[in-house]
Amino acid sequence: MGAVKTKRMPRAVREQQMLDAAVRIFGQRGYMAASMDEIAEVAGVSKPLVYLYLNSKEDLFAACIRREAAALTEAVRSGVGPGLGADRQLWDGLRAFFTHTAQHPDAWSVLHLQARTHGERFAAEVTAMREEIVAFVTQLIVVAAREAHRDPHLPEREVAGLAEALVGAAESLAAWANATEGVSARQAAATLMNFAWAGLGNLMEGRPWSPPEPDQDRS
Repeated sequence: MGAVKTKRMPRAVREQQMLDAAVRIFGQRGYMAASMDEIAEVAGVSKPLVYLYLNSKEDLFAACIRREAAALTEAVRSGVGPGLGADRQLWDGLRAFFTHTAQHPDAWSVLHLQARTHGERFAAEVTAMREEIVAFVTQLIVVAAREAHRDPHLPEREVAGLAEALVGAAESLAAWANATEGVSARQAAATLMNFAWAGLGNLMEGRPWSPPEPDQDRS
């Protein structure tokens, strides 16, 4: 009595159905408040079936993180067309990032908020995704420098720092855009593009900003 009846379907399809429900609940309620009962109800399956397929709440959460991290990374990579100018590649990558996070707000909540604050195991999954995106952005900057100079002189550490700063800004802006009514993915991408490319463009053209000399620095 009271058991949820389930239709027969391939295990892989049923598992994705469970992950869809779990992402929704984890993203909206948070990891601690989410219950396996509610996830099973939203998925339209019995709670024992969720445990049978995905073992535990911790394993289910980790599976959600892995799936959504892979989806976001693929969205950014596939959004950038080869052979385009550096500014267009950066624009396309940012637009793909903000479009994906806007279309999947629960998934972004899982990746950006929940996974980072509930244990090293979960944080490590997000860190791996972030490192892949930073490496991709780093390569975009390197290619842009080569296009501009043919013999680029940007230090490796500086390029890595620029990529880290850009990805960090995109993460914060995505969280703000998803929480602010009326901000589209295109607007968010344009905001960051205007902020970042003014500096990157000058850098690519060999006109970097230089800090004041120590004796002129009030600090």
